[in-house]
Amino acid sequence: MNLLEIAGLGVRYRDHQALTGVSLAVPPNTTVGLVGESGSGKTTLGRAVLGLVPVAEGVIRLAGRDITHLRGRARRGLSGQVQVVFQNPYLSFNPSRTIGQAVAEPLTLAGLRPAQLRGRVDAMLDRVGLDRSAADRYPSRFSGGQLQRIAIARALMPGPRLLICDEAVSALDLSVQAHVLNLLADLQAEQGLSYLFITHDLAVVRHIADRVVVLRRGEVVEAGPVEQVCSTDPDVPRHPYTRALLAAAPVPDPAEQARRRALRAAPAQEGPVPCES
Repeated sequence: MNLLEIAGLGVRYRDHQALTGVSLAVPPNTTVGLVGESGSGKTTLGRAVLGLVPVAEGVIRLAGRDITHLRGRARRGLSGQVQVVFQNPYLSFNPSRTIGQAVAEPLTLAGLRPAQLRGRVDAMLDRVGLDRSAADRYPSRFSGGQLQRIAIARALMPGPRLLICDEAVSALDLSVQAHVLNLLADLQAEQGLSYLFITHDLAVVRHIADRVVVLRRGEVVEAGPVEQVCSTDPDVPRHPYTRALLAAAPVPDPAEQARRRALRAAPAQEGPVPCES
C-alpha cells in the first residue's frame, strides 16, 4: 500500500485553476520529487495534503484513509503521521522562544510534561548533528543550515511517516544543501521515512529522489523514475518542459551550458503528455 495517494486532484482559487487532475503516489520509504517552476502548482499540492487549501475535486489518501476534507480535531490528529519543513528557516521559528521550546512544541501540544521532553529534545538534536546546548539558545544564534536542521528535528518529534519538504534547501548555499540532503537520506534509511520533496531544482531531485513528478501550469506533464526523467539521453525525458528544466541546471562545461541555454529558450510544448504511473 502506498503511504500517500493523490487521485484526480483539483484546486481552484478565485481567479484561476491551480491544479487539474493531478495524480501521484508516495510509497513507504521512498522520496518523490515534485518539480516545477514558480506558479506550477507544486506548493499548492503540498498545502492541499496538509489541509491548508480546500480541494475542489479528487481524493487524498494517507495510509489508505481518505483525508481530503478533514478539518479541526481530525486534521490535527494527523500530525503524528505527516509533518512539513518549509523553505525559509529564518521564518520558521519564534525569535522569543528557545530552540528547545521550538523542537518540543509538537509534543508539548500533545500534553507531555517538560521533564519528559528534555531527553527527547536532546536525542533529536544529537540526531540532526547539533550540540545539546543548542536547546538553550535562540534562533538568532544559528545559521540557515543549522536552523533547517532544527526544523527537521522539530518535524520529526511526533514520529511522522511522511515529511513534506517544501523547497527545504533552496534558501541554502550549495555546500549546505548537500549536508542537509545527506541528513535527510540518512534519516530515511534509519527510520523508513517517506518524503514528498517539492522543488524547482532538478539537480536537487537527482540527489535525493527515487521518482519524479513534473508539474506545469497545474498539470502533470511527466512522471517516472529519477534516472529516466533526469536522463542526459536527448530522447529522454519526453516532454520539452522537463528538458527545459534540466537545461536550467548549471554545468561546468561551457559548450554544454550553451547548448542548455539554447534548449531552455525553445518554447515548451503545450499540455500534458502520457506519463509513466
